[in-house]
Amino acid sequence: MVNDFVSTGSSMLNLACTDNPDKGFAKGYYYLLVGTSQSGKTFLSLTCLAEAARNPNFQDYQFIHDDVERGALMDIRKFFGKAVKERLKVVHSHTIEEFYYRLDNLDKKGKPFIYILDSMDALTSQAELKKFGQQKKAFKEERETPGSYGDGKAKINSQNLRCVINPLQETGSILIIINQTRDKLTGFGGKSRSGGNALQFYACLEIWSNVKKPIIKVYKGKPRAQGVLCTLRVKKNRIKGKDRTIEIPIYYSYGLDDVGSCIDYLTGEKHWKKRSGNIIAPEFDFVGKRNQLIHHISKNNMEKDLGVVVMDVWQEIERAVDLKRKPRYD
Repeated sequence: MVNDFVSTGSSMLNLACTDNPDKGFAKGYYYLLVGTSQSGKTFLSLTCLAEAARNPNFQDYQFIHDDVERGALMDIRKFFGKAVKERLKVVHSHTIEEFYYRLDNLDKKGKPFIYILDSMDALTSQAELKKFGQQKKAFKEERETPGSYGDGKAKINSQNLRCVINPLQETGSILIIINQTRDKLTGFGGKSRSGGNALQFYACLEIWSNVKKPIIKVYKGKPRAQGVLCTLRVKKNRIKGKDRTIEIPIYYSYGLDDVGSCIDYLTGEKHWKKRSGNIIAPEFDFVGKRNQLIHHISKNNMEKDLGVVVMDVWQEIERAVDLKRKPRYD
């Protein structure tokens, strides 16, 4: 049921997650967002809060942003609304142990919440602090200490993450953990992440984000950066089991561009044709430029109508790639 989900704020990402433009993250589960810097992870997480704030099925939920990085300095009221500004509780865990203690305290209160950890990478651990203290003392005494034995977060996640999964189910709460990508130190290149295998194993959805290219506007003869076009890949999906990739523009002065991403999808799939730079959108009886179409849809509150068109095209493609066979089991 739609009541059991919160939208991500992106119709395209919702479709990639659930095949429905209004359903993103299901209640009672944990979600892992992995990505490069500036690829929309924090914006996406906080946009989920904005969607929950206007959804009556989340009116009793606590909103917690564990801003470990202390890097979310954007105007919360401007980008995510008055309700999020008023309901949001910002905390700053220092160690991974402290993060799990906070979650355990919330679980035991029995009240539903949406908790964003931003990010796993920025947390230290008791083991790491202990090692730092030993190294500092050794430096002062001008002697050597053994090399680092890691921060132990992979083991701690393996031990503790499973302990918070069941309580999420009981209260219908949602946990979102943000993870940064790292370059693999191999000759093959590629990206990896920290925190161990448990982060992926227990996730309902694992979403990887990347900056595809900057969004540029030329003003007074010079290119000016307006935002970034981000690629989001649903790499693990326990809801639909599908690996799907979509694109979302994120503007520095606006946030996630849901309408723009839907229009780009419909033109990219050739559902809406282009002629002489104009988009032909017969469902809206419109012919014109992309920005004019965005304005037309927004001005006339036709976002839901756009979502229906996008869903029809999405489902048509999904049906086309489905294997047409008789079910093995009745």
